[in-house]
Amino acid sequence: MKKIYFLRYIFPLLFICLSNWVMAQTGTITGRIIDESNQPLPGATVKLKGTTNSAATDLNGYFKLNAPAGQQVLTASFVGYKTLEQTVNVNGSVTVNLQLQPASVLINEIAVIGYGVVRKSDATGSVDVVTSKDFNKGAVNSIQDAVNGKLPGVVITSNSGAPGNTSTIRIRGITSINASSDPLIVIDNVPLSNVPVGGTANILTSINPNDIENITVLKDASATAIYGSRGSSGVILITTKRGSKKFTIGYNATASLSVIPKEVNVYTGDEFRALVNNVYAGQTAITSLLGKANTNWQDQIYKKAFGQDHNLSFSGSAKNMPYRVSLGYNNSDGILKTYNFQRTTAAIGLDPSLLKNSLNIHINLKGLYNTNNFADQTAIANAVNYDPTQPVYNGNTRWRGYTTWTTNGNADINGAPVTLAPANPVARLNETDNTSTSRRSIGNVQFDYKLPFLPDLHANVNLGYDYAQAFGHNNVRDSTQWVYVPVASGGQKSVYNTVNRNQLAEFFLNYKKNIKSINSVIDATGGYSYSHFYTEGSSSSYDYKQTTLNAASAYKTEYYLISFFGRLNYTFDDKYILTFTIRDDGTSKFAPKNRFGLFPAAAFAWRIKDEDFLKGSNTISDLKLRLGYGTTGQQDLNNNNNYPYQARFSRSDNSSRYQFGDQFYYTQRPEGYDAGIKWESTTTSNAGIDFGFFNNRLTGSIDVYYKKTSNLLNIINVPVLSNFSSTLLQNVGDMQNKGAELSINAVAVDTKDVNWQIGYNISYNKNKVTNLNGNSDPNFISTNPFSGIAGTTSGLIQANKVGYPINSFYVFQQIYDTNGKPIEGGYVDRNKDGQINSADQYLYKKPDPTVVMGINSSVRYRKFDFSFSGRVSLGNYNYNNVASGSTYRGLYSSLGYLANQTKFADDTKFTNALQTNLSDYYIQSASFFRMDNMSVGYTFPTYANNRLKLHISAGVQNVFVITGYKGLDPEISGGLDNNFFPRPRIYQLGLNANF
Repeated sequence: MKKIYFLRYIFPLLFICLSNWVMAQTGTITGRIIDESNQPLPGATVKLKGTTNSAATDLNGYFKLNAPAGQQVLTASFVGYKTLEQTVNVNGSVTVNLQLQPASVLINEIAVIGYGVVRKSDATGSVDVVTSKDFNKGAVNSIQDAVNGKLPGVVITSNSGAPGNTSTIRIRGITSINASSDPLIVIDNVPLSNVPVGGTANILTSINPNDIENITVLKDASATAIYGSRGSSGVILITTKRGSKKFTIGYNATASLSVIPKEVNVYTGDEFRALVNNVYAGQTAITSLLGKANTNWQDQIYKKAFGQDHNLSFSGSAKNMPYRVSLGYNNSDGILKTYNFQRTTAAIGLDPSLLKNSLNIHINLKGLYNTNNFADQTAIANAVNYDPTQPVYNGNTRWRGYTTWTTNGNADINGAPVTLAPANPVARLNETDNTSTSRRSIGNVQFDYKLPFLPDLHANVNLGYDYAQAFGHNNVRDSTQWVYVPVASGGQKSVYNTVNRNQLAEFFLNYKKNIKSINSVIDATGGYSYSHFYTEGSSSSYDYKQTTLNAASAYKTEYYLISFFGRLNYTFDDKYILTFTIRDDGTSKFAPKNRFGLFPAAAFAWRIKDEDFLKGSNTISDLKLRLGYGTTGQQDLNNNNNYPYQARFSRSDNSSRYQFGDQFYYTQRPEGYDAGIKWESTTTSNAGIDFGFFNNRLTGSIDVYYKKTSNLLNIINVPVLSNFSSTLLQNVGDMQNKGAELSINAVAVDTKDVNWQIGYNISYNKNKVTNLNGNSDPNFISTNPFSGIAGTTSGLIQANKVGYPINSFYVFQQIYDTNGKPIEGGYVDRNKDGQINSADQYLYKKPDPTVVMGINSSVRYRKFDFSFSGRVSLGNYNYNNVASGSTYRGLYSSLGYLANQTKFADDTKFTNALQTNLSDYYIQSASFFRMDNMSVGYTFPTYANNRLKLHISAGVQNVFVITGYKGLDPEISGGLDNNFFPRPRIYQLGLNANF
């Protein structure tokens, strides 16, 4: 019995001693791997040298590795970075932080792919990444400025030269005619709505570019299918900077001066007097309207504009919680007088790790406060057309001293203003007050929990929001020509308010297992996403001196999107990679029978470089083949119609009521609708090769793709009495995009004193409509409702037809004389019916480029650095509406005023009242080379024990443009050039300090 009791106690005692002895022989190594800019490297590999014992870092760069006690050699590696070895003395638990240095100019080897990250070498889809250190230099006040020209297949066109301007972004061309072709933008795992609030049309102005760590662009369906119906036009994933282990303070400032590089070529005062006296010789009623001044109206409205940009950041770690806090302020005047843009931003990023790094939490909060003082941009066209012989002021107190065209002449204070005449451009600027204030907040909290019973399985919860509000007013004084009312009140005021509120809730599981027995890695993700989009707004207008508001017009709209998604990555032998992706989206925009859309994708990658026949190659350092195929959808209808399948009714106004007895009743007018409307779907095939040579001194990729959009949403004519409208938005078309891309990056020189890097990319894209109205009618043409031009009421300038590029120009074929001059009103009778009418119009040229190139280079010599970036656009055409509106006939109007013209009028000398605006003569080649940025800088020696780093720079943005286009600027979004806000040339000085 005693022996039994002895054994009962001795065995547990021996087990405890043995366990303590084993534990004494092993330990734990924990730590973090960061890059040269102190940012985490997720997916990096940590390994005990000479063993198979390894671990991978998480999203924050943290790792945990069991190791035998004693001295061990730890290796840390990451593709594109130099492998680091460090000796570690393991005695229990030890913490080691490792910093890796880049090995080459490879575009950042970590890629955010939606609901996860992969090494670039493991990516099977067409993915491009630009990191903050590779951003364009100079006056970079927006994300567009930072990456323009850096990404193959991505075309970014600023729609205006105003600060805080909007931009059109196209990834591999246009994917729809009437639905949106804008890419989905995701910032820190929060998809943003592309519905703007009043006064802030550009959602990317919500993000301070100084807070961005990297930008990943997903281009083919195998990469974008994880976002389903929101990924058909590509996806832009923005990752912000995170906290670092060491406490750092960063500050950068930029001072800028903006000038107008070129003005529209118009007649001077003396030239205009001579021209009017010549064209209207002997007609004193007309020539007597000429003044004695020589006013350059463009000089009167433009100015040298100053700007400043300041950014302050604090980064560090409080125990197990890396953090980063940043503040930004931008104040920029526009070159158009009275224009001002101010932006204040704040961002907080927290990344606490709890439960021995089993629970990682990512908290992101971003705030924006914008103020826009919008100048009246109508002044730009008025400055071109206002009579240069008239002074800015003529002492006319009725019009606050501004020269104004009246029915009795400029000097008559009793005449009513000619409201159709060009308005005094200076008055346009000074008498208009158009101000908008907007607030935006974007945030989320994401929980990543490693399940203790299955460490390879992670559970993720992501809760996010995007809230935006804007309010503003547009006031015009009562003493202005353009809103003249012949009563005591006059003038105009309007106010508006808009709110966008979007909510996001997501849950997904990720399982990643390295199965060494079969030399395979399985990485599986599956989850659920819920999104709610809500918009409301109101507006009201009233007379300038009115003290009470008119009844406001208000609206509310919302829709929901729920999704189930999954992705499986299978890697065999670290060389063969298969990816399967699927997403099932359901939207409240469509009827229940069409509500859900299934969007699958598959991709394959083969790391050829790891095959035995290339492993020993000293020339080829990387070679990978990629093949992908998938389908994405489209439910963004681009017309703010969230209920296109439902019957809708509009209430009549007061003038359209019915009277029964002594009572008046409103009516409800039905709107046209299509109960069967459904998803557009885009199917993409992609083949690509990633390559690297000479130890990755030369890297790049080649891609070819084919995209077909089916069930194209298009506005078509419908039979009489078949619906409540003569036209309807229906699924009746198809289109395609074909293209190829090449990207090359090279380290030309890399020594201790000199480093020279060069980047080049070229993209080819060609689109065409393959079906429009669901039948075989070869002559069916659908005009673009957004292609109206000034100077004509006869139609639209762009249209779509089967076999032609999207939004081709719809014009008459011009006839020329023997000297090559256009004959006024002379058009080709293309259908040979003996008369010239709309049946003779044809589709000619297109606004989108066929070939786009980007080139950039940076050189460092010791402490000095120099960089530049530029772009080439080939095959794009513009309709020059400025030229088409300039004729000798336009010098004088029978309403009693004179109007200046551009010197395009000398080219045609058109004098008759014939329709000339729709001539193909005004479709002009707009190919160009633009030098976007040039910058030079100097890095000072480090101070304060190598803690303080200073860098100064000077640069120019929009340096020069080489083009044959006759207009002010060839780069016009949509191809319709009509006195847009000129892009300024910006000179800047910068300071960057880190401590």
